[in-house]
Amino acid sequence: MTLRGRLTAAFLVVVLGPVLLGAFFVASTVTAVDRTRSTERLAVAASTVRTSVDALCQQLRAAADAVALTGDPAVVAGQLVGRGLAAAVLISDVSGRVTYASPGAPTTPWRDCSESTAATSGPVRALSARVDRRDPAGTLLGSVAAAQLVDPAFVARLAAVSGVAVTLLDGGASAARFTHTTESREVRDAVLSAAGHTTGERVTETTKGRYVRRIGPSAGQPLPLVLSVPSTRPPGLHVTLAGVVVLAGLLAVLTAWRLARVTTRPLVELAGAVDRVAHGDLTARVPVRSRDELGRLAAAFNRMTRETGSYVAALTSSRDQLRGHLAVLGDTLASTHDLQRILRVILHSAIAATGARAGAVLLVETGGVLVAQCSEGLDGRWPTPDPDGPPTLRVPVGVGVVGAVAATGEPQRGRVEPTDVPTGEPSCRTYVAVPFAAPGGTTTMPGGGPTITGDERTVDEAGAPAVALGVLALYDRVGADEFDDDDLVTLRTFAGHAAVAVENVRVHEEAQRLSLTDPLTGLWNYRYLRESIRREVERASRFGRMLSVLALDLDRFKDVNDTYGHAAGDTVLAEFARRVRGEIREVDLAFRQGGEEFVLLLPETDARGAAIVAERLGAAVRETPIAVEAYAGPIVVTVSVGIAVYPDHGSTGREVLEAADDALYVAKAAGRDTYQVAEARPDVPTREIPVPAGAVSPPDGLPRAGRQVQVPREPGGHARSESAVGVPETNRSGPAHARPDPDDGPADAARAGPDAARPGPGGGASSGPHPPRQSRGR
Repeated sequence: MTLRGRLTAAFLVVVLGPVLLGAFFVASTVTAVDRTRSTERLAVAASTVRTSVDALCQQLRAAADAVALTGDPAVVAGQLVGRGLAAAVLISDVSGRVTYASPGAPTTPWRDCSESTAATSGPVRALSARVDRRDPAGTLLGSVAAAQLVDPAFVARLAAVSGVAVTLLDGGASAARFTHTTESREVRDAVLSAAGHTTGERVTETTKGRYVRRIGPSAGQPLPLVLSVPSTRPPGLHVTLAGVVVLAGLLAVLTAWRLARVTTRPLVELAGAVDRVAHGDLTARVPVRSRDELGRLAAAFNRMTRETGSYVAALTSSRDQLRGHLAVLGDTLASTHDLQRILRVILHSAIAATGARAGAVLLVETGGVLVAQCSEGLDGRWPTPDPDGPPTLRVPVGVGVVGAVAATGEPQRGRVEPTDVPTGEPSCRTYVAVPFAAPGGTTTMPGGGPTITGDERTVDEAGAPAVALGVLALYDRVGADEFDDDDLVTLRTFAGHAAVAVENVRVHEEAQRLSLTDPLTGLWNYRYLRESIRREVERASRFGRMLSVLALDLDRFKDVNDTYGHAAGDTVLAEFARRVRGEIREVDLAFRQGGEEFVLLLPETDARGAAIVAERLGAAVRETPIAVEAYAGPIVVTVSVGIAVYPDHGSTGREVLEAADDALYVAKAAGRDTYQVAEARPDVPTREIPVPAGAVSPPDGLPRAGRQVQVPREPGGHARSESAVGVPETNRSGPAHARPDPDDGPADAARAGPDAARPGPGGGASSGPHPPRQSRGR
């Protein structure tokens, strides 16, 4: 086909297509409007009919009540019939025998107002309401029924009130038979046929141009009725529309032939130039022969080729720049787990790729608050100068632009009007914000686009929306009014990298935590014990503090496993770990060394404080047996504790731990359910320092682990170090119930209560402030 033929065909398609669609739209619109109006008329008529029948039922029920409440029902019934309030009254006794019937009453059975279905077939002769008749004592005497004739006049009144044609069906069982109708003979059969093929109260159209709806029988309206209204569509509508389409087609053919003839030559020239451009020649130009649309098209083509050359050069440079940013980002993701550094690289790359002036990466923290982890170009952009304000951007989830993005998972871009009230976010003219969630979900692009992964609408395995990790927001694009869709797509890419970075860092941290914790009890494991005891010994040595080490072992735990099973043993170990966490401070560290053996590190705690902790641990286990599911009674367990103190019992972490382990075996040999303080090293010269009765604690209230001096040996040949002063010997080797003497001073209470982390007013004992550290002991 030639160019002229294609243009002619295209013009015809362009012109005739809307004409055909318009004709179809007009026809369908007129039909829809007609159906809608008819449906509304039928709905109003149905409501009117129900109201009329219900009013009649209420009238009949009132008449029946009047007869039932009087002492002479026959007289009252005659008066009601005479006044026209009812066509007939029927009075029956308890056995159902008729005791009174109005003269000329229609034949029974009558259709009761309370019936919701057609209980019997056959024509409806009368509509009735029935009430019980009782004496003053409440004894049932029978029933009273008041009826009204259902005749052609009644149906005509319903049609007049509702404004539609009304047909009373024969019993309601089938629409093929009717009792009374106001329909004309020409449309009666079509109406009944349409009514027979409809269900419920749906509206259907007949072949005669009428809309039909069935109503009833139902509660309050027991009559099976068919309502119909004529269609209001203009006659010959489709014929008229077909003529319009044919006439428009003829005019379109003539016009298309003329325009194709005039347009052929410049389009051939344009096609040749386009072919040259397609082969990479961006210097191709088209001669401008006129100032009409084709001339402007040629001029626009020439301008397009010039600008395309500039765009290609700019895109090549931008592509190289973006590749460089992605290479830096990839190297950063692969070489470090420093989240701040990774997010800074992502933000810088996103700003450079989109041309934004400022931006921030915010992560959702505990409490539902977005906190800026890194930002760039936000200086001087706060709504109000507040030197006492927050140093970082903090926005509650659901508040403001970035809060709404995090809450809904929908990216946003747009312009901020000057009249908008600031919400605590940086001031800007334009913005774009994209959420990012944990990678691995599927995302559907808005508008039915392709499905992508790792976008703002990430869903979890159950199909529920995943919780957003954070938001990547940019402000004020350079050289443009607003951020466009390309910027949004670019920002989604960097947001996906941010999600991967955050998830990798969290997975790395979780892997580190799992490698250092015991999965059953949640306490630190033996691997972290070796690292922690070395660090704590170095800290105690550097600051001249004491460090107490407690070795704990559940007594006869093998009997628990042999008697109740290993599952019960695991429950006992987990509950024991929970009670240990409840008895130690935040700065204390708890470890599971293996099996039923545990270790506690108590920084800045001497032997007395450690003994108090051991006593409390023993009581916590001994006094409350451990309940195990599936066993009738709780399991009673006890614990033996060995105590060693740095530097009294060792100069290294390993020596102190071995000393505590030796003390544990002594406690086991002493009968279990007790604690034992390790003996001081015999090779360390010590001496006793006399302490006045009113001794004052050091200024910071912390025990010192300074140079030890020789003290006189106790009877039995054992020396006592300074750290053991005030610890009764019965508490060092006696049973667990031998608690420290309350007269020993306030140091005992320093570890005994919930405020054990604070130094006691009398000084000397157990614990105090400690530099912050990571602790899983709680």
